Amino acid sequence: MWGVIKSVLAAFFGVQRERQRQEDFENGSPVAFIIVGVVLAVVLVVVVALVAVQASR
Repeated sequence: MWGVIKSVLAAFFGVQRERQRQEDFENGSPVAFIIVGVVLAVVLVVVVALVAVQASR
C-alpha cells in the first residue's frame, strides 16, 4: 500500500518517473490508485481550507 501512496503523491506533484508510471500501470490495481487518489485529494482540500480559515482570523 505504501507504494501506491508514494506513486499517487508523486503524480500529484508531477515528479513521477516514467519507468515507475509504466510499472504502476502494468502491475498496480486501478481500484487502489483511485481510492488513494480520492482520499489524498480530499485531504489536500481539507488542509487548504483549514489554512485559509486560519489565515483569515
